[in-house]
Amino acid sequence: METKKAQRPPMWLNGKLVAAADAKLDFLTPALHYGVGVFEGIRCYRTPRGPAVFRLQEHMARLITSARVLGWRELPYGVPELMEACLETVRASGYEECYVRPLIWLAEGGWNLTVDAGKPYFGIAVWEWKAYLGPEAIENGVRANISSFTRHHPNVMMTKAKITGNYPNSVLAKTESLRLGFEEAIMLDTQGMVAECTGENILLVKDGQLLTPPDASILEGLTRDSVIQLARELGHEVVKQPLSRDQLYGADEVFVCGTAAEVVALREIDFRTIGTGRMGPITRKLQGAYLAAVRGQRPGYERWLTPVTAPDGARVAAAG
Repeated sequence: METKKAQRPPMWLNGKLVAAADAKLDFLTPALHYGVGVFEGIRCYRTPRGPAVFRLQEHMARLITSARVLGWRELPYGVPELMEACLETVRASGYEECYVRPLIWLAEGGWNLTVDAGKPYFGIAVWEWKAYLGPEAIENGVRANISSFTRHHPNVMMTKAKITGNYPNSVLAKTESLRLGFEEAIMLDTQGMVAECTGENILLVKDGQLLTPPDASILEGLTRDSVIQLARELGHEVVKQPLSRDQLYGADEVFVCGTAAEVVALREIDFRTIGTGRMGPITRKLQGAYLAAVRGQRPGYERWLTPVTAPDGARVAAAG
């Protein structure tokens, strides 16, 4: 008997919800050919007060900033409208937990390699996405290697923006690592210092202190920012400084963090065991604090959560 394919939830496209089957692109959409688009990755979590989107306002602000960095001068929607569009799309899906993907891309022109000759289109989709690095990664951590591919130079590709065309860099690195038997790749910058992973920021623990690469050439992840805030509240010093790959090898703990991955330990790097070869105590503490915060179970961090639906069903304003 043929299994019925699950129906995908509606998507938001240029101002209105449409059936997923109707959210189609013309083959000649220039963004498809040239990678001219920007996006965000956001999570909606189940909380005691119902579904809530994590740091929605900051994500939407970064989306608009990415679009400006890419060169768009005028956009038809701002942060408040896009926040409401995300909430509307999640509501229409019926999901209590999901991944939210807003995207702005170049359409209706742009074949002469300028955003000024085309028009920005907006779309938002949601889907159920559990453990990005695998169901066992949360508890056991993963194995990583230093990639042979270098992270983009900030004057070659704009590393502060989540530009779609940036991500073949990550695809090349991660594909290589998976084929070599690892689960994730660590990318160095053009100076040979640790930058970030293919979809996550990286932090190490040494003698109780947290170290992470400086902001200059990395994408400053909102999950990283959240973990840093939680770490400082828990009494850990956090220092942003250049890191060499051998500092990773000698660390007590190493972990990565990102919207999709959340907080995951690296138990091995380049066939070298990190610490005890298991998730360390500080990583475990931060992982627990982060997962509690995103699910509305950590007092004082409700400001990070925007309810999908207000108690009275009214339109939801941004969480402060």
